[in-house]
Amino acid sequence: MENFTLKPNSKTDVITYMENNHLVQYEKHLLIEVLEAIDAADQVRLSWFSSFGKSLRHLTMNVHAYRKGLEFGFTAIAFDAYGWFKRPQFLDCEDIVLGNPDLFMEHSMVRLGRGPNHIWTYALNYSYGLAGGGSQISVYNPQHTSRQEALMAGLADLKVRMTAVIGHTDTINYKQPVILSTLAEIQKVQRHTVQLALF
Repeated sequence: MENFTLKPNSKTDVITYMENNHLVQYEKHLLIEVLEAIDAADQVRLSWFSSFGKSLRHLTMNVHAYRKGLEFGFTAIAFDAYGWFKRPQFLDCEDIVLGNPDLFMEHSMVRLGRGPNHIWTYALNYSYGLAGGGSQISVYNPQHTSRQEALMAGLADLKVRMTAVIGHTDTINYKQPVILSTLAEIQKVQRHTVQLALF
């Protein structure tokens, strides 16, 4: 990846970038860190920041991804062919399937995984029949201290989504039998998980 270089005379460029872009909170904080390194003429820190991208946008997104990964114990610094931070590979991944696993549009999943430091997370893949959504596990997902805690949080999240569309008037995209079946499966897994925790 071809990097640009932050130098002590880069302050104007950083300030101009901050003034001309609508930044989210983490971007502001990172760029303030960069400005502090510039003011301190800390070339070691500036070189470290520079190694994360070929532009300020690349830098902020990649450093943020790296730091989110650290929260799960991922420490490797690697970039793909386009210069974006590589997605860490979660450990002990599993999919809890709720509904009819033989038909794609009739089941939902709670995806579980953990980082090297045993912080767990979940992601959802949910179907209301035809409508639905989902994502992969990532370092931006909620953090939990155990598999059970992550599973229960994922089930609760899915339950809220399913309950919100009970009685939906669009019965083509929101098939009530699929939604009710998924809710019944959620309740069954929740009950089973609580029973296991008691032993």
